[in-house]
Amino acid sequence: MKIVYFAWIRERVGLDEEEVALPAGIVTVGDFLHWLKGRGENFADALQAPQSVRVALDQEHAEHSEPLGDCREIAVFPPMTGG
Repeated sequence: MKIVYFAWIRERVGLDEEEVALPAGIVTVGDFLHWLKGRGENFADALQAPQSVRVALDQEHAEHSEPLGDCREIAVFPPMTGG
């Protein structure tokens, strides 16, 4: 699974992207964010408020309750603001 990080999440995690094998039991976007937050101090710092983090599955925005399904890429980014 390819994970891509954007904006200040990328800065806090310290990676632009990475390839990972998700553990069994990671079914939804919310499961994924919970698992990601537990991967280390830098991830915990980036995901202090996971409810505000946005996720896209194969470049389509997804709700936290949405299943990951067969997606090949997960993009993680902060909330978007207009202006």
